[in-house]
Amino acid sequence: MIDEGASYLIVKSLHIIAVIAWSAALLYLPRLFVYHSNLKAGSEASELLKIMEYRLAKYIMTPAMIVTWILALLLIFYYDVIDFKTDFWFHWKLLLVIILSGYHGFLIGSVKKFQNDKNVKSHKYFRVINEIPTILIIVIVFLVILRP
Repeated sequence: MIDEGASYLIVKSLHIIAVIAWSAALLYLPRLFVYHSNLKAGSEASELLKIMEYRLAKYIMTPAMIVTWILALLLIFYYDVIDFKTDFWFHWKLLLVIILSGYHGFLIGSVKKFQNDKNVKSHKYFRVINEIPTILIIVIVFLVILRP
């Protein structure tokens, strides 16, 4: 039988792995959009990118986000790792993770637009929005590590 201390470390480790997978997908998907937005609808390359985007979103990005949230809630409420009254850094982290989740939803909407050949955004637009998760992840990591 695994003791509670060990199970906490296992859950925390799995949470970090899920965060890494989710982050990687959040960074990679807009990069695919950069290339896809320059292609002619219906071209062979466009159709290949549609498959790649869809699979990344459906089989990696969304499951990783769900696992991230489930394990985070388990850490917060079962292992009681946060004191909501004194851990104000956590309020900021939670807000940023909610924004990151909204960004995730935006990317899913973009996948659907590309799937239906309805994207009107340029490659420059996707280059700029690709920086959003980078900035959010940097701030989140500093909040978690420094706990200001």
